[in-house]
Amino acid sequence: MRAFAVNSVDLLDKSKNPNLSLSVKDVLNNPKIRKMPIAPRTPKVQVRNMTSNSGNEVANQFIIKGKDEQGYEFELFQSYTSSIVRKTWDNQGVLVELDRTFWDYSKTTGKYRNLFLGETKAETQKKIDSGKYILTDLN
Repeated sequence: MRAFAVNSVDLLDKSKNPNLSLSVKDVLNNPKIRKMPIAPRTPKVQVRNMTSNSGNEVANQFIIKGKDEQGYEFELFQSYTSSIVRKTWDNQGVLVELDRTFWDYSKTTGKYRNLFLGETKAETQKKIDSGKYILTDLN
């Protein structure tokens, strides 16, 4: 096997190396290639069905937990395919954002939104009116 010298950025560029043909062994044995980032890491999220007051999993009502781009933890309530409420914890506390279109879409959405927030619709509306909760586009 013949040795070749290229910088790690050019190594996998077909335009600079048109006859490039590397085996898995070549990749594993070349420290320049092994240290190259393959792709950005996909953030880890956890998805679970909401649970009813009787302890059963509720179909089509989800809580999604993870970290955003800045590393802050969040919880998102999703009803079917629509994001309804997102809670994000940062250095100053919790930020609550509701989707301006879907936050009060249906009775079922409202029931599980209230469960997610731990409050009534009237309490949620007061917090929206006072500016404590933000209406935004979550979808």
